[in-house]
Amino acid sequence: MSQLAAAAPPSPPAPATDTATARQSRWESLKPLVLDAVVPTASYYLLSKGFGMSTLAALAWSSVVPAGRTLWGVVRERRVNGFAALVLAAGLVGLLLSLLAGDPRLMLAKDSGITATIGIAVLVSVAAGRPLMTVALKPWVTKGDPVRTAVWERLVAERGEFARRERLFSVMWGAALFGEALVRVVGAYTLPVDTMVWLGGVIAGVTITATVMASGPLVVDPMEKKVSEEVAALGR
Repeated sequence: MSQLAAAAPPSPPAPATDTATARQSRWESLKPLVLDAVVPTASYYLLSKGFGMSTLAALAWSSVVPAGRTLWGVVRERRVNGFAALVLAAGLVGLLLSLLAGDPRLMLAKDSGITATIGIAVLVSVAAGRPLMTVALKPWVTKGDPVRTAVWERLVAERGEFARRERLFSVMWGAALFGEALVRVVGAYTLPVDTMVWLGGVIAGVTITATVMASGPLVVDPMEKKVSEEVAALGR
């Protein structure tokens, strides 16, 4: 493929309209992840840490967007928005645990309950044939390009190695999130509270970093390569 690229004349700069279309396509791909995960999470920390709201109030207000998107999907599209529903469920678990929290150790374990809920839901989605983490994986592989997106859809529909890697991505993240939650719960009830206040963040950071590093060579890179090969075979 590199030899073909070397022999081919340089491609002219992409027209401005094509660039704008690509950006719009990428945004459309990333929009569910931003609205259903980034906005609620950022809202929670902004309201609780920035504006001093109680945990209960911050969780309630940060659940408005996923609740609205879940309801909109049911009413308008006659289907459940899986990722929005997942974030909403995690928020409701957080609300319930906040109501029950009366001691510092339970407060430390509260976030782990939310993380565990997400991890379990991601694993269940794989078993149901609708891996939830695809909403984060697909935009990075397709890069918002319509041709790459069409190739993605075809490869997934073939249910071969490509589709197995798609499911593996969700399995890795679901297992990582659930495992991280278990470790933090154990730490919350076995280690000093002052230790877990900072160690909880370290555990989460290490888990996310390790999962990103592992999923790159195992999932993302091979899928990007496969899509690029298929696009090249189409002469694009």
